[in-house]
Amino acid sequence: MMKTIENNKDYETLIGQEKPILLDFYADWCGPCQSLLPIVEKLATEYEGKIEIQKVNVDKNSGLASKFGVRSIPSLFFLKKGKVVDKLNGAVPESVIREKLEVLLN
Repeated sequence: MMKTIENNKDYETLIGQEKPILLDFYADWCGPCQSLLPIVEKLATEYEGKIEIQKVNVDKNSGLASKFGVRSIPSLFFLKKGKVVDKLNGAVPESVIREKLEVLLN
């Protein structure tokens, strides 16, 4: 199961790792977020050990959402060495996310 970033300490620990990161900003009440969640969870299992994929509930962690400038959800942020290198907004197809993850690995 995919981990959830609960606070800034979780985020700082995550950023300190060497692996590339995908952050999924979502809310429990957001329909498109809920339809995207199984896809992101599947990819988290597939890419385990290669890419750290975690979710951020914008209602419980609004500070981190603000830090990333999240304006709409779902929003996916792709990070390498602690820096945002790409992002996607909305419920996008699995193939699009997978393509971005492969780029993140190279």
